[in-house]
Amino acid sequence: MNAIELLDIINSGETSRVQFKEKITSADQLAAEMVAMSNSLGGMILVGVKDKTGEIVGLSNAELQKYNQPTPLNIGNIATDKVIPNIYVTTEVVSIDNGDSKKILVIYIKEGINKPYKDRNLDIWVKQVDGKRRVSDNAEILRLYQSSANLSADEMEVYGTSLGDVNNDRFEQYFKKEFQKTIEEEGLTFEQALKRKKVIRNGKLTLAGVLFFGKEPQNYKPAFCIKAVSFWGNSIGGNEYRDSRDIIGTIPDMFYEGIKFFDVNLKHTQQGQNFNSPGILEISKIALEELLQNALLHRDYFRNSPIRLMIFDNRVEIISPGKLPNNLTVEEIKYGNPVIRNNQLVSYAIHILPYKGLGSGIRRALESQPDIQFFNNIEGEQFIVKIPRPETSN
Repeated sequence: MNAIELLDIINSGETSRVQFKEKITSADQLAAEMVAMSNSLGGMILVGVKDKTGEIVGLSNAELQKYNQPTPLNIGNIATDKVIPNIYVTTEVVSIDNGDSKKILVIYIKEGINKPYKDRNLDIWVKQVDGKRRVSDNAEILRLYQSSANLSADEMEVYGTSLGDVNNDRFEQYFKKEFQKTIEEEGLTFEQALKRKKVIRNGKLTLAGVLFFGKEPQNYKPAFCIKAVSFWGNSIGGNEYRDSRDIIGTIPDMFYEGIKFFDVNLKHTQQGQNFNSPGILEISKIALEELLQNALLHRDYFRNSPIRLMIFDNRVEIISPGKLPNNLTVEEIKYGNPVIRNNQLVSYAIHILPYKGLGSGIRRALESQPDIQFFNNIEGEQFIVKIPRPETSN
């Protein structure tokens, strides 16, 4: 980094990825900052810049040596000895000449791949705006595990469930479709088959098992549904709507009912066909199917909130709980770069839903409906899809 680039960063002030420190006075405090950045999006700590004000004070050669020599404030030792699991940081000294040369120590910290990171007191920290906060909520800790692929929500057991909650006919049909044999022909008992396919574990249904083969999934997970609303006008704050439904059931149930909701509440037009031909949905049905499947299969199931389908006069929105996983970007998903968050759900969907599971769903959606817009809301932890409606629909 050169001096001009560093000045631009300092002039922009502290953010969730940039932290100022006048001096390093406490190894534990620096470790907490490292933990917070590792658990969040990574970033840099600029030492030699006053907190909040951004005044550049610089560091002496003796101070720089103290931070890089075998002392209690050695940066490398703090990263390996006071951060659990340890992390690896890089440093750089940049000189800024504002009449008198001042040296700034830049500590680079990458987003961690083994979250959650803790300090030596086993406290978990994450960044929040220009500061940090301690994490104590179990659900948030689980999301940190999930973001580093150490834990999958869909394979966790659902408390209170039992074999009696399995829809036997539905599972048997699925099993025969996947293996071209009945459970008996495969030489398994029904319970053995459930275990092999990770529908049950320790006598309880897994979340994937509940959401695909449970008799009444929302009895145990009421928030894992679809809230569908067709509004008058274009504002989510409107009090009047054409249609409003809570769509419940298994993932296949919710998928087909969600598509029906679109089919009923969107217009059908001739689109160049002859007068006697049935109307075609104003928004590509292929796109709607792909996007709704993605929402149901790839949402973050550690977030206790529903998927939302919203139809406005000028657009359709599909909002999924959870940002894109593992630093995946909107541009990357457009080119078929999948990072699967819920592997077990996807493995069931391939045999039950019109789902290909090859990372090509977004591309198919865009080919049939090129004006789809995607928004990866990192701060709000939502993935939002917007599709403009034709002007004739308004």
